[in-house]
Amino acid sequence: MARGALALLQGLLVLALAPGVVGLVRWLKARLQNRRGAPAWQPYFELRKLFGKEVVVSENASWLFRAAPYVVFVSTAAAALLVPVLAVPLPIDAVGDLLVVVYLLLLGTVFLALAGLDPGSAFGGMGSSREMTVAALAEPTVALAIFALALSAGSTNLGQIVARTMSDPAAALSPGHLLAFAALFVVMIAETGRMPVDNPATHLELTMIHEAMVLEYSGRYLALIEWAAALKLLVFFALLGNLFVPWGVAVVLTPAALALALASLVGKLAVLAVAVALLETRVAKLRLFRVPELLSASFVLALLAVTSSFLSR
Repeated sequence: MARGALALLQGLLVLALAPGVVGLVRWLKARLQNRRGAPAWQPYFELRKLFGKEVVVSENASWLFRAAPYVVFVSTAAAALLVPVLAVPLPIDAVGDLLVVVYLLLLGTVFLALAGLDPGSAFGGMGSSREMTVAALAEPTVALAIFALALSAGSTNLGQIVARTMSDPAAALSPGHLLAFAALFVVMIAETGRMPVDNPATHLELTMIHEAMVLEYSGRYLALIEWAAALKLLVFFALLGNLFVPWGVAVVLTPAALALALASLVGKLAVLAVAVALLETRVAKLRLFRVPELLSASFVLALLAVTSSFLSR
């Protein structure tokens, strides 16, 4: 019963923290660029404002356009619920499989791409086409990178992967783990629409991918999509932080262990937010035809990670 309640509280915590993580990255980027920038909690105000605005829907849009924001949000929230965040094992770990998380994220991507096509706008079609190109290369890399860890753990269950790494700390420094971390970090940049793959701070039609698909959305529909995007970023941060550096994750449900797990989670999110902010400040956006080359390189890294993990067994 206690672990079930913790799984629910963990899911609520992820929902609450996600906009703050996006706001922290924006604030750090502003500071690195010698700008004052909006406070880290600005995304919460933006979501509240969007939920209170009227929804405007194109006359050409079908039911798919209206259903997509809910599918995107629910699928991403379900994936976030399955990722180890504070403690292992939890009852929900029984379905917290690698493939389940990957396909839940892919489900939201596909529905968002279809929603971009649905109103018949040129920008939406362009963004959807680019998004599916990125997803076709990124999703297999996510699966391969985590599968490299699953080989050493003997299971594709995310909770068991975390427990295995905690029991064998030396494995975190193995070549397979380091290669898989690099591959997943690159894919995280692409999947969440960050620089150098996409620029989340612009609506320039020649470069945008994610923003092109959501140009037709407004009100609560846009709020759900933006919240889901923040959740997706936090999911990848949690995967990078707790699968590869799982120390701090609670294995016993005591107040001290859970407090340490929460502090560890906040610390890992902050470190990864700094890394993303530094990267986006120091690199320029890639030209569109260079993005598949970057994702192909990440796929090769993931493949090498699997090979290394298989040979070291």
